[in-house]
Amino acid sequence: MRPRRTVAAVAAVAAVTVFAAGCGRSGGGELGAEDTPATAAAEAAAGDFGTLRDVCGPGDPKGVPAQGVTASEISVGTFSDVGFTKNSEFDDAAKVFTEWCNAAGGINGREIKYNLRDSKIFETRQRMIESCREDFAIVGGGSALDAGGVEERLKCLLPDIPAQTSQVENLGSDLQIDAIGAGHSFARYAGYYTWLLKEAHPASASAVGVIAGDSPVTKVIGDQTVEALQKTGGTVVYQDLYPAAGVSDWTPYAQALKSKGVKGLVFQGDFRSLASLEQVLKAIDYKLDWIDANSNAYGTNFAELAGDAIDFQPNYADLSGVAPLEAADDIPALEQVEELYEEYAPDAEITFPALRAFSAWLLFATSASECGDDLTRTCLYETAREQNDWTAGGLQAEVDITEADAPLKCFNVVQATPDGWEIADFEPDEGAFRCDAPEVRYTGDYGSPLTLASVGKSLSDLQ
Repeated sequence: MRPRRTVAAVAAVAAVTVFAAGCGRSGGGELGAEDTPATAAAEAAAGDFGTLRDVCGPGDPKGVPAQGVTASEISVGTFSDVGFTKNSEFDDAAKVFTEWCNAAGGINGREIKYNLRDSKIFETRQRMIESCREDFAIVGGGSALDAGGVEERLKCLLPDIPAQTSQVENLGSDLQIDAIGAGHSFARYAGYYTWLLKEAHPASASAVGVIAGDSPVTKVIGDQTVEALQKTGGTVVYQDLYPAAGVSDWTPYAQALKSKGVKGLVFQGDFRSLASLEQVLKAIDYKLDWIDANSNAYGTNFAELAGDAIDFQPNYADLSGVAPLEAADDIPALEQVEELYEEYAPDAEITFPALRAFSAWLLFATSASECGDDLTRTCLYETAREQNDWTAGGLQAEVDITEADAPLKCFNVVQATPDGWEIADFEPDEGAFRCDAPEVRYTGDYGSPLTLASVGKSLSDLQ
């Protein structure tokens, strides 16, 4: 059994960022491009972030209104698989945000203390039990095998504002608020696929392929991808799984793509594996119209691993309405994130999941601040759920969080080049985003998120 568990873990890590949601930036009070870093830092110290005002600030709180909340401190859990992946992006984001917020006065005078809950892939339930004993809420993280902790979280009525979710049982589960706004019943990438198949590369629509890692996480994603492609105008002529432990020779997969005449490929898995596949495709001189490398590949390592294959195959990724790092000079909120990282974690890398974590932290802090001294889980959850035009201060497209299960309206696309990622020509219509995505509801049976009722609880039990 041990080798099988390890195989599943590798694929789960590869897929953890796949689930990765009107638009534009709200007006007034933005940090301008002409502002100096010193000016931006001064505003940050005052507790403002992007277009958000008084996210954090001083106060004179009293009392102990909830578990994890004292007169001086708020204890928050942040989940991560860092003990397995060695990827500290959620820890880094939590460190940067909380140190900035605490320097500005905390949440109405209460300092945020985050507890890193390292689930190490297989220990999600154990870490959730610990979080249930100590934390006020869970914020800004994620675990590859996150289904293992949902039941415990619902039993102890612990609100969750994650950076990302992976498994069906957790995605859209009760007491969870996705700051990106994507609903579990809808195809997240409907706008992106429609653009690929009908505008960017219409000749590819008749021959699309899907390759996914053979794990509980990526197999479901692969099946959902097939349905989404078909409903957005594509014909899937090839679908396959690859061993999650890795492939020593990608030639059979490359030859299968060629023999099936695949013109567009969606790859759901580890970007290292995709880089290896693309090198083989170049070696046999088979070029596709496009490859969806997905947001797993959105970083510096993919281009380095793919080498000259990057210039041979057109690679895209959809960021689900999160502002691309390449636009930092034009988006003040991104510029502020860079400044905060430089100040509080200068050696850390700002990644796509880290930006999602920042949105989660901002939603938590904004909602908690509005609750005032009487900071309860009920107030946090209800206040966060009331956000109908959330942009995280300009870090993402506008979403209506009042709808717990709704389709994404906006998307944005980046393209890999030998010099790194750049913004693709996807014709944005609202700021950095395009907000005309069709509504595509899944009809396949992929399972469902857990509810409070499934553990004998209801919202009325939340305090």
